[in-house]
Amino acid sequence: MCWQSILIIKLSTNKKTRGGFDLQVLCLLSSDLYVHRYHRFGGRGYRQRVYVERAQPLEQYTTEELYARFRFGNADIKYIADLVRPKLQRRTRRSHSLSVEQQVLIGLRFYASGTFYQVVGDNIGVDKSTVSDVVKAVLIALASLVNQFVSFPNDVQIAQTKHKFFTLGNMPNTIGVIDCAHVHIQGRRSINIQLVGDADLIITNCVVKWPGSVHDARILRECFIQRAPNQPTGWDNIRRQCYPLLPWLITPFLAASTPAQARFNTAHCKTRCAIERLNGVLKRRFACLNYLLVEPQGACNIILACIVLHNIATRRNVPLCDDVYDPPEPFEEPDQPLAFCQNEGLSGRIVRDAIVRHYF
Repeated sequence: MCWQSILIIKLSTNKKTRGGFDLQVLCLLSSDLYVHRYHRFGGRGYRQRVYVERAQPLEQYTTEELYARFRFGNADIKYIADLVRPKLQRRTRRSHSLSVEQQVLIGLRFYASGTFYQVVGDNIGVDKSTVSDVVKAVLIALASLVNQFVSFPNDVQIAQTKHKFFTLGNMPNTIGVIDCAHVHIQGRRSINIQLVGDADLIITNCVVKWPGSVHDARILRECFIQRAPNQPTGWDNIRRQCYPLLPWLITPFLAASTPAQARFNTAHCKTRCAIERLNGVLKRRFACLNYLLVEPQGACNIILACIVLHNIATRRNVPLCDDVYDPPEPFEEPDQPLAFCQNEGLSGRIVRDAIVRHYF
């Protein structure tokens, strides 16, 4: 008897199929037992599983085409795949499971285009439900890396950061610029995200949890209350006029009354352009941030994933494609900033006047 050619065929009657029967084939090959259930006869029709040939973007596209479709090149995509591999690696390749690189490509395609899951699936060669599951898995894996890629400059980097800001706009003793941006989601709602960036357009701090109805100063105040004991002294941040004037948070003069104050406002405007460009680059690189058809919790995870990807792209000098239009945000008149403490407005004016007196 040949051990590798034993076939056992079993015919079993099934009353539920009105006299039909199942065909089971048990194959003993190389001492391994495999059980395969084939289609049912005489009952419900069996739809045979069809495996569609999936696209291989890393092999099919050039570097420029990868930038246009996924916002990253071949080496950058492999670098991102290595970062999330511990969380996305499948144990086996059963049922033609997706590789980590394919999962990352599906996620990047959605972030770069912001289109429907069906369109992303047709481009890659997977089903819409698969795209939904993969996008969620990838964004959770990327969002978990936010503390690794988003952080304030350390003691060694502070002097270099201040020098870059001074070169940018002649504003002394500056380690960051801050602003809030709205990410619109379904149902005429939005998420108000607070971003702090440096002169290289790298995001050094972010707050992604507040609805669009919350004022910018309220978001800063809640963040300030939590971090007040660890707030370093001598760190100046450039802010918009809608924020309060604090000793470590410098806003421009509403009406410059002296030439020195006018020069200060000019330097403040040049320095603050960094956060405006950062917001524009972030939404230009990831078009999904212009409008998200997801619930608020899912939108926050997508925003965090895009922030991590933005810092990766900036540090790896990934070029920004110009095929995505970033609509300008509507201009809003600044509201009266919310007060932090009773004496902080006075101490903030003292610090700002000292900066004008010594540097302008």
